[in-house]
Amino acid sequence: MGAYRALAGAGVTTRRAAALTGVPRATATRTPPAVILKAVPTAPANQLSCAERAEVLAVLTGARFVDATPMQIYAQLLTEGRYLCSVSTMYRLLAANRMLTDRRRLARHRARARPELIATGPGQVLTWDITKLPGPDKGLYYDAYVMIDIYSRYIVSAAVHAKESGILAKEMMEEVFTLHGVPQVVHADRGTSMTSKTVAALLIDLNVTRSHSRPRVSNDNPYSEAWFKTLKYAPVFPERFGSLQHARVFMDSFVQFYNHEHHHSGIGLHTPADVHYGLSAATDKVRHQALTTARAATPERFTATTIPKILTLPPAAWINPPVADPTATEPSSAAEIEPAVA
Repeated sequence: MGAYRALAGAGVTTRRAAALTGVPRATATRTPPAVILKAVPTAPANQLSCAERAEVLAVLTGARFVDATPMQIYAQLLTEGRYLCSVSTMYRLLAANRMLTDRRRLARHRARARPELIATGPGQVLTWDITKLPGPDKGLYYDAYVMIDIYSRYIVSAAVHAKESGILAKEMMEEVFTLHGVPQVVHADRGTSMTSKTVAALLIDLNVTRSHSRPRVSNDNPYSEAWFKTLKYAPVFPERFGSLQHARVFMDSFVQFYNHEHHHSGIGLHTPADVHYGLSAATDKVRHQALTTARAATPERFTATTIPKILTLPPAAWINPPVADPTATEPSSAAEIEPAVA
């Protein structure tokens, strides 16, 4: 760049000087950018000095105000005719010194175990819950006790009563265990009847493992919650029941339909009764034969030779299947359940 300027100063044309020095004329003639000097930051005029900050911290952490909030300290000092700083400044000083935490004694609730239950056949895991059925008058409800086999989706019991009671729940379970056998696990949420001593004593005596949902986690009891939606969104579900007897008759009729006529998408479009009583294999043979005959007669209407996935009965039913661990060599199958102890 110096040689270019020397040649240009000696009268050589800029084109010639650029050719001799190899410096583009645009670069040589460009005006260098002005040097921008950064302003030196200055402290705000209203900033507290180091001594003032130390004084405020001493007051905030002193024995007198150690348990008070900055708002309370600010008000008390003003009442005494003393001003140190604003409330926001007190909060900033506490935050800068990592003292902005809740100093009260707070309840610490233990983490609830995530229930993980698996059923590979009927009669292994039963889940139950109670739902409200609207009565004849506003504010009057009946309680429907419903127990479901999670593998077959079979409603093993559905009883309607005027109130919720652990004794009534025990009677329902005794009837179910007599008709369908004693299961391995009974799962429920944490309602008063579900956690009552009456129900707990019965399950302990029969060596049945008790499992409960986590507090305020409806997904831990999905089969009961899904069935209640199926019940209440059915076209035949009335707006109100005229009496307790009306509710019982309706529930008996609906459960009969659901168990023996409703084709459930979660169990290969079988009815819950077919799966519960081991009749699904015979139904599958009839279905497969019908599909084979139809495929042979009109092959152009079929894009695959396998049985549709929706007709496949799953090998197991889960409540909260375990999350796959990428570091594990085998899939987890542990069940987080409450031991059957008093």
